[in-house]
Amino acid sequence: PAPRAVPAPEPGKVRILLLHAYGLGGTVRIGFDLAAGLAGSHEVELISLIRRRRAPFFPFPEGVAVSVVDDQRARRGLLDRLPSVLIHPDDYAYPYASLRTDIALLRRLRALRGGTLITTRPAFNLLAARVAGPGVATIGQEYMHFHSHRPRLAQDIGRSYGRLDALTSLTAADERDYERALPGLRVRRMPNAVPRLGGEIARLDAKVVAAAGRLETQKGFDLLIAAWERVAASHPDWQLRIYGSGPRRDELRAMIVERGLYDRVLLMGRTRHMGEAMAAASLFVLSSRFEGFGMVIVEAMSKGLPVVSFDCPRGPGEIIRPGRDGILVPNGDVEGLADGMLELIEDEPRRRSYGAAAVENA
Repeated sequence: PAPRAVPAPEPGKVRILLLHAYGLGGTVRIGFDLAAGLAGSHEVELISLIRRRRAPFFPFPEGVAVSVVDDQRARRGLLDRLPSVLIHPDDYAYPYASLRTDIALLRRLRALRGGTLITTRPAFNLLAARVAGPGVATIGQEYMHFHSHRPRLAQDIGRSYGRLDALTSLTAADERDYERALPGLRVRRMPNAVPRLGGEIARLDAKVVAAAGRLETQKGFDLLIAAWERVAASHPDWQLRIYGSGPRRDELRAMIVERGLYDRVLLMGRTRHMGEAMAAASLFVLSSRFEGFGMVIVEAMSKGLPVVSFDCPRGPGEIIRPGRDGILVPNGDVEGLADGMLELIEDEPRRRSYGAAAVENA
C-alpha cells in the first residue's frame, strides 16, 4: 500500500524531543545539528524530557528554543520514586523517567496542536504514535538497527509505528527491514550529517590510534584492548587513546593494568574537543559489537583518518570502502582487528592514501 498522506504542518513549527538535551551523547549532538539546520526556515524547539545538569554539555544551537519536561536537579517526592508507566520498560530511557515525568510529558504531548513532532528513540516514537495532539505530523527517528531492540519493544514497534506519519532510519538495510515490517508506513533513509569538528586535518605522522565512545559493553573496548596487546608487542612506541566515559571504566582500567598496557592504552575521558583529538592521531578504530550507524567513523574520516572497524551490524559496512579508506574485519574478530591496525601502522603510504580518500568519503 502507498504511504498515507502526511498532515500539512503548521508553518515553521518543529519540535524535537530528546531524552536529555543537557547531556553528552550522539543523539543529542545530531538533534542539535538538525535543529540548527531547520532554524533558518522554521520555528524550532528542543524539548528535553529530563534535566540533570546546570549547563548543557554542548552549546544550544542559535535561534532554537529549549524547554524541559522534568527538571530532576533538586526536588525528590513521591511521584519521583514511582516508576514510569508511560516510557516503555525495554527502552534504555526507562530508568530516567518516573510517574512525575509521565504526567508532565503526557500533558505536553496532548497539548500540541499542529506543527511537526520529531522523536528520537523507540519509547518516544511509540508515544508520538499513540498520544500526539491533533494535526501534529509525527516523524520517528531510529538510531539503532532493526534487530537490536529487545523482544517486547520490537513487538510494540510492530503494533504502533504504523500510526506515525514517517520514520527515518540511518542505513539502507534498516530502511528495507522497516519497510517490510511496517507496510504502508513512509520510511526513508536519512544518514546523520557530518558535524563541524575543530582541529585541522590529521597529519598522520603521530604514533597514536584513537577510539571513542561510551565505555559500555556495546562499544567493545574490551575487545580493542585485547587486540592492542599484539599491536603494542610489535610497536611499543605507539599509543591507543580511548575517549569517552561510562560504567565500564574501572573494568577496562583493570584490564589495561593486568595486560601490562598501562603506558600504551590511555582512557582519556570525555572531551569537548573531539576534532582536535582525532587530528592528533594517525588511525581510528571502531570495535563495537553493534551500531545504529557509526557516526564516529564519519567524524574520524572528516579529519582524514583511515578507519579499521568490525563489520558489525549496522553502519560500518555502508560507510567504509575497504581497500580505499579503511579496513573491515569480521565482527568480533580480535585477531583480525589487530591485523588491520598493524597493516596501516606499518604501511605509511597506504595509510596516507586511505586518509585522503576518507576525507572525500566523509
